[in-house]
Amino acid sequence: MAHVADSSPVLHRPTRPEAAARHRRIGFEGSMMAPGLILLAALSIVPFLALISMSFSRVRLLGGIRLEPVGVRNWARFFTDADMWMSWLRTVVFFVLTVGLEMLFGLALALCLHRVLRGRNLLLSLVLLPMFAAPSIVGLLGRYLTDSTFGLYAYVLRSLGFSGDILGNPTSAFAAVVLMDVWEWTPLIALITLAGLASVPQTVREAAAVDGASFWMTLRFIILPSISNVLLVALLIRSMDAIRYFDIIWVTTNGGPADATKIVPIRLYETAFRFFDLGYAAAIGLAMLAFSIFIARMFVRLLDTRGLTR
Repeated sequence: MAHVADSSPVLHRPTRPEAAARHRRIGFEGSMMAPGLILLAALSIVPFLALISMSFSRVRLLGGIRLEPVGVRNWARFFTDADMWMSWLRTVVFFVLTVGLEMLFGLALALCLHRVLRGRNLLLSLVLLPMFAAPSIVGLLGRYLTDSTFGLYAYVLRSLGFSGDILGNPTSAFAAVVLMDVWEWTPLIALITLAGLASVPQTVREAAAVDGASFWMTLRFIILPSISNVLLVALLIRSMDAIRYFDIIWVTTNGGPADATKIVPIRLYETAFRFFDLGYAAAIGLAMLAFSIFIARMFVRLLDTRGLTR
């Protein structure tokens, strides 16, 4: 029996080192997740490849979907379209204003809530209410409040001697949609910042107060450095959402007046579903994807330098 066991090729077959290493690297969890990951990759890669193909084609919809190759015509139009560049400029301005104001107001709101000792949970619940409303509902609410005939804000402006047609003026309409987004998402920044403030050692703040440090000195040299990583994560979350902003603008101004609020997502929607120029819309969508990846990579690099991605 021992001789048979020694001569068996199955029992003495050597294990390949690379196969063993691969097995250890994948593991049981990786093997169980593989089917789902493959399906998810297929659902992501196939539409992405179709989008790339559409960006180099003219999409015919009558009589069935047909792609007619047009070379780089859609991309040439994208880089030479003056209206598109104005939409990108509005997008960047909208991005900077909304994210900047939300970070500023969110930090101020979190600092105020952190100093409240009694009723903090009730105040926090009231502050977080706008965040739980759907963006389309926020847009409808803002549209009625700024209506030139019966809107509350329009009435207040007329009482102060200003024009009550808020959404009819390009400057005031752009400011209105910016403030609507700030009103909805400032509570999210405040919530994240409040969680970061809870990690600041109270003993350090008390020592600074004993040494005679003012509120602004404590904020600059103690609080902000302690919660900088939390603020960076909050900035990343809001930046990824602000790039694809659509709902409130579409419900309130529909990109007007005179294209004053027509940012890139609004122009993409109109190009694809109002003018049915799907090839050009695919080029715009890919450009938006590249811009989003660029912003995300910037934040990931910042997080990596701070050691937060490990």
